[in-house]
Amino acid sequence: MKIRGLAARFALMAACCLMTVVPAQAKFWQCVTFARSISGIEIYGNARTWWDQAAGRYDRGEMPQVGSVMSFRPIARMPLGHVAMVSEIVSDREVLLTHANWSHPGQVERNVRAVDVSPNNDWSQVRVWYAPIGALGGTTYPINGFIYPDTPDAPQWPDLFAGTEGESLLSLALTAAG
Repeated sequence: MKIRGLAARFALMAACCLMTVVPAQAKFWQCVTFARSISGIEIYGNARTWWDQAAGRYDRGEMPQVGSVMSFRPIARMPLGHVAMVSEIVSDREVLLTHANWSHPGQVERNVRAVDVSPNNDWSQVRVWYAPIGALGGTTYPINGFIYPDTPDAPQWPDLFAGTEGESLLSLALTAAG
């Protein structure tokens, strides 16, 4: 009995130690940190400030381009806004986004669907894939527009993760994010 009791206590202690160590090692991504690291757009601060900060530093516009960052306006349930990188253009009203901290806190999502639902087809409002329901979310999000990483030293999305080294970089970012 004493050995079983001791073994049970040891197992409980080991489990408790693992619960404190594992989360400390997991990478928790904020949308701005992740967008900056994969797009090459060197803007800091909350996502709600990116659009204004980009003025005069980066080209901005209404049309998505691969590698551009979609800038979400703040709303009541998302007061700090959001930023996400366009990883693929599917059609004139649909893109795929790679972003962090959307469906699950701190997690990275790659190539999730975003649809332009603006009445004038101008990318001023979108609906975005929401993993917990396995569909586009019901919320319509207002968009500032797109920030283009067209400065000479900004990496371009296809080149950033090209080849073995690039794939390793993306894999590391996605693995670290959980």
